[in-house]
This record gives sequence, structure tokens and C-alpha cells, in this order.
Amino acid sequence: MTVEKLLTQAEEKIITWVETLGSMLPNIGLAFLILLIFMVTATWVESIFRKILQKSMDSIEIINLLLAIIKVLYVVLGAFIALDLIGLTGTVTSLLAGAGIIGLAIGFAFQDMAENFIAGVFMGIRKPFKVGHIIQCDDIFGTVKSINLRNTVVENFYGQILIVPNKTLFRNTITNYYLTAQRQIEVPVGISYADDPEEAESVILKAINDLDFVIRKDESLVFAESFDNSSVLLKVWFWIDYPGEPGFLIARHKAICVIKRALEENDILIPFPIRTLDFNAKGGNTLSDMDLKMQNQTKPDKSSNDEPNLHQNKPSDKDAESAEGES
Repeated sequence: MTVEKLLTQAEEKIITWVETLGSMLPNIGLAFLILLIFMVTATWVESIFRKILQKSMDSIEIINLLLAIIKVLYVVLGAFIALDLIGLTGTVTSLLAGAGIIGLAIGFAFQDMAENFIAGVFMGIRKPFKVGHIIQCDDIFGTVKSINLRNTVVENFYGQILIVPNKTLFRNTITNYYLTAQRQIEVPVGISYADDPEEAESVILKAINDLDFVIRKDESLVFAESFDNSSVLLKVWFWIDYPGEPGFLIARHKAICVIKRALEENDILIPFPIRTLDFNAKGGNTLSDMDLKMQNQTKPDKSSNDEPNLHQNKPSDKDAESAEGES
């Protein structure tokens, strides 16, 4: 009886499954059709988004990555719709919850990598710099050689290759010298206190503006900045094309040479460090008084040296007696 009962229950179950499957066949067919449509049209969606992304960013790596993500999400969306059509709503919910938990775990495990990756994607969209641009970010200063998803390769002016994490460039302030294609050069120069700063300003401005590579000549400036130990400190500012010819270092070198030559020709002194001893400060003595005092201390005592030695020349008593006897 027990075996017959089990066989009967199994038969009823199989009949139920077959009937359910038969009733679901149209939905299953429609689900497969929808999934097939999504898989076929994924290529079209990819090509459409490729055109959009190519207009907004230049990094091929970021474009390909975003297209791959978009394509996968598009196919997954079709799979979820297909599962929902055949009545597996609970399965869809479980898959979404599992995907969220897995994504959260991966995010914590690869936090640094994920941060660099997200920073690389956002920089690819914002485009603060491109390959070939000269940038400066904290101690990083050089030419951008390549932009990857996790890092940016920069070659500094010493020929060294710097591999910079994208999060470093994304968080900090970046100076892009390529965007304006111009750069201001600052040259400090000191003149003596005996010379007129306004005269030096006129001489320097004329010499600087005579240089061929100086642009925006009306914005060339010379300002007196401060009183230094041995000089009045001036700051010279002028503009050049950058990047361009000559380079920054050559332009600054030529400017320094021209400024020095112009000041010398106009008899304006660029002093070296000078130390002046002032003994006439409050509570002190003048230098002449101290010099006179030193002379008096080192001067020999003439009274003691010039006085004749009377005891040495005076004859003794015995000599006097002998002289009287001889006489």
C-alpha cells in the first residue's frame, strides 16, 4: 500500500509539472525571444553609445570599459525581464540582492583599486588634461604620457617616469600649463640702496621687452618687494608662450643675463652681501672713539723710556775718593 501511494503521489506531481510547463510554454518562448532580442540588439546599443562617448572623452580604454559595462547591463536587464515573464520574480529579487552583497564585498576588498578606477573614469569624462599636456600637482610636474584606468603616467623634466594613482590627481589641484599656452616667469633681482628703484624699473622693463620671446609686453612688470640685508629686492614678471620656443629655462636664463647687462650699463649696482659694523648705536661708542682708545692702550710710555738713568751716571763714593788721591 505504501509503494502504491508513493507512486500515485509521484504521478500526480509529474502530471502537475507537465500541466504547469504546458501552460508556461508560451511565456517561456516569449522569455527566450526577449532574451535573444536583447542579445542581438546589444551590439546596436554598443555602437550608439560608442559614438556618444567618443564625443565626450578621448581615452580608448575608458570608452571600451564603459561600453563593456553598458553591454553587460543591457543583457542582464533582458535576462531579468525574461525571468519575470516566466514567474520567477523571487529569483530575480534573490539575484539582485546577491549581486549587491557581492559588489559591496568586492568594494571593501579592493577599495584602493576601485577608488583609482572610479577616479580614472571621472577624469576621462571631465578631461582636466590630455596626453601631451604639461601638468603640475603637488610634487608631480611633467608631461602626460598616457592615461590608464588606474593610473596616469607622467614624465618629469629629469627624464624620469612617474606612475601616479588617478585618485591623487582627482583629489588635488592640478595646474595645466597647456590650456592657456602661456606662462609667467618671475625673476628676483636686488639693487643697492644707493640706486633709485624707479630708474632700475625703467631700465629692466626696456631690456625685457626688447627680447623677442616676451609676449604681452604691456603686462611686463617690475615691483619693489622688500628691503633685503644688502639690497632693495625687486621682482620682474613677464610672459612667454608655453610650451614653445625657447623653453622656460632658456627664457629665464636669457632674461637674467639681459637684466644684469642692462643694470651694469646704466651704472646700477647689483650688490653682493655686505656687512656694516655700526658702533654708534644707542649706549655704544663710535668707531673713532674706540680706535683712539685702542691706540692709547697700545702706545708706549715715553716718559719712562726717555727719562735718563741718574743712578747709572752718578759716580760712587769710592770713585770720588780715589780721584781726590790722584789729584
